[in-house]
Amino acid sequence: MSRSQFEPVAASAEYPTVVIGGLPIAAITRREAARTILAMADKDRCHSSRPYYLTSANGEVIARSATDPNIAKLFLNADQIVADGQPMVLASRFVCAHALPERVATTDLFHDVAALAEKSGHSFYFLGATAEENLLAVENTQSAYPNLRIAGHSHGFLSGDELTAKLSEIKQLRPDILWLAMGVPREQEFIDKHAAALTGVGVIKTSGGLFNFLSGKNRRAPLWMQNIGLEWAYRLSLEPKRLLMRYLTTNFSSAILILTRSR
Repeated sequence: MSRSQFEPVAASAEYPTVVIGGLPIAAITRREAARTILAMADKDRCHSSRPYYLTSANGEVIARSATDPNIAKLFLNADQIVADGQPMVLASRFVCAHALPERVATTDLFHDVAALAEKSGHSFYFLGATAEENLLAVENTQSAYPNLRIAGHSHGFLSGDELTAKLSEIKQLRPDILWLAMGVPREQEFIDKHAAALTGVGVIKTSGGLFNFLSGKNRRAPLWMQNIGLEWAYRLSLEPKRLLMRYLTTNFSSAILILTRSR
């Protein structure tokens, strides 16, 4: 089976994989994850190969994957899943064969990759969010990393002929890393439907709300809240109407799943 048929590859022979809440998670540091992204982007690209597909999981993803087989399949198709949830890291010390070394939050990982790519010459493409937020994310990134190669960017609300044209454009630009910020499960569905048309791309990294942070629209939680697994509470305080029901329906179930479906 070829990569174009979504055959999962090992996260890396160097890094163990543990099961947390039913999903295979790479026991990897942020620095290792950043280097893995660049290494995958450097692998040979041929006309029949889809990009490598890297994604992240948190409590919400664990809960939704357990109740929706379609979402579970979308995540299990990934070439690598990292833990973007501090509760997963804390729980892994007690319920897994290998403890996760640290949280690999995409909002932090992005900067690790950008700092390395600025020196290595790897190129980025930003796809997702609104046109305004996307542009601000690109401008702020270019300001922070002036030597970074940004091959292109686009908002994420594309359909029909506009989407077809954009996919063709991205394929021709051949960015090393496509940062795809559409939220769960829209970005996973996008990869399932369109990765085969992006054979010029090295890696697609799902990014959730990354561009909201790069643009300056959203703020990160204080570090102490991140470290004890309470960033969700900070986000809830900022967007209670949007997030309250989500957290009420996923936090408890994900905790049970992490305790009972991990090894």
